[in-house]
Amino acid sequence: MFDSKSKKSEEFIDHDEILKVLAFGEENKDNTEKVDEILKKAETLVGLDRYEVSVLLHACENTENTELREKIFAMARKIKEEIYGKRIVMFAPLYVSNYCINGCKYCGYHCGSGIKRKKLTQEEVAEECRAIEAMGHKRIAMEAGEDPKNCDIDYILECMKTCYETKNGNGEIRRINVNIAATTVEDYKKLKEAGIGTYVLFQETYHKPTYEKLHPSGPKSDYDYHTTAHDRAMLGGIDDVGIGVLYGLYEYKYEVIGTMLHVKHLEDTFGVGPHTISIPRVRWAEGVDLSLFPNIVSDEQFKTIIAVLRLAVPYTGMIISTREEQNFRDEIISLGISQTSGGSCTGVGGYAKRLECDSCEDDQSTAQFQVSDTRSEAEVSKALLKNGYIPSFCTACYREGRTGDRFMQLAKNGNISNCCLPNAMLTLAEYALDYGDEEFNKLTFDVIKQERENIENEAAKSKFDEYLDLIKAGQRDFRF
Repeated sequence: MFDSKSKKSEEFIDHDEILKVLAFGEENKDNTEKVDEILKKAETLVGLDRYEVSVLLHACENTENTELREKIFAMARKIKEEIYGKRIVMFAPLYVSNYCINGCKYCGYHCGSGIKRKKLTQEEVAEECRAIEAMGHKRIAMEAGEDPKNCDIDYILECMKTCYETKNGNGEIRRINVNIAATTVEDYKKLKEAGIGTYVLFQETYHKPTYEKLHPSGPKSDYDYHTTAHDRAMLGGIDDVGIGVLYGLYEYKYEVIGTMLHVKHLEDTFGVGPHTISIPRVRWAEGVDLSLFPNIVSDEQFKTIIAVLRLAVPYTGMIISTREEQNFRDEIISLGISQTSGGSCTGVGGYAKRLECDSCEDDQSTAQFQVSDTRSEAEVSKALLKNGYIPSFCTACYREGRTGDRFMQLAKNGNISNCCLPNAMLTLAEYALDYGDEEFNKLTFDVIKQERENIENEAAKSKFDEYLDLIKAGQRDFRF
């Protein structure tokens, strides 16, 4: 039963409209005057509509037009810098159960997979949290397969409670984003009461015939119920939702336009678009035959997707995971990425095992997909620092109530940086003092010394200095 504020999926993911938008892009891909006009609009930070996005995507298909691609990439870097500065928010995924009754053909969890099934006990959840906290993470993305018998909503709520209550020295989990299957408004209300950060659900593909082909069985096979899940989440009181597709399941330009229609729907219906857009690509997993996917996205196409989305939705966070290999991740972050994982384990119970044996390779027997970037969290953060970024472990907005439209209002008028920059540096200082080596600490405090001058308000600068001194003295969790 849909609330009056919610719509059926076909009302906002209109196949014929997507084809019309794609045709417009094809017709105008060589219109240099229009392309320049679109880029000038993007530079004003107001975002782009789906027709403008289509033009840029089609224009970039000409691989010989390197000048245009570099112009778009440069604009994406500029917009990312203006809104997010040098901050990159760090997180770790936590897989609590891989039991699943869906038949998704691209996922290592699918019900016909030979994967070893495992569900964490609450003590095991606590062990995983302690291991994640020992890496320095404050933010996790809780993940689980869909199985109402082995992994119901009460189990997820219990896992969240355990995570929030588990401490390891100065380590604590301050924000839990949750990526679980589409559910009811009542269940989303329970997640809200349990302290959820962002509710994340990937559409996988907006192309309905492909969706139905790749989801032959299980609750997830219901395209309409899945596609409207974010509506129910927001109706359940969750302020921040995250969307995304799995690039490679269908033609990428179609998926980007579908994403734009979804963004518009959320903005029109609830007054605020998605808090995050994730950009994963199909990867090998147990029981998954990659030869079945003819739309695998190339690296150059992937860079275009990230850059164009940054122009189109400038205030929305964009997430890249360890599906991408190390050097490529370092390269594409500048094109618009604002959040990334570090030291990730996609197996159930893998962090605690890794903590027991630093030299052990991750056990893939319970993993959803194969990790490509195998660096530790410290190595990822150190690389970010060396590349001029500020790894941020901040969760202040969530805990200070700056969520949903309140966050977007601050982001769109530029005031969010007054909170984000000092909070990013304070949490980086916490991380360095608790987990960093000598090199990391030098990099950190050199950056803090330099970036402190970018705090424009003198009272805020004074408060920052006070908080930083208290952190150096051993106290924690100061925030703007």
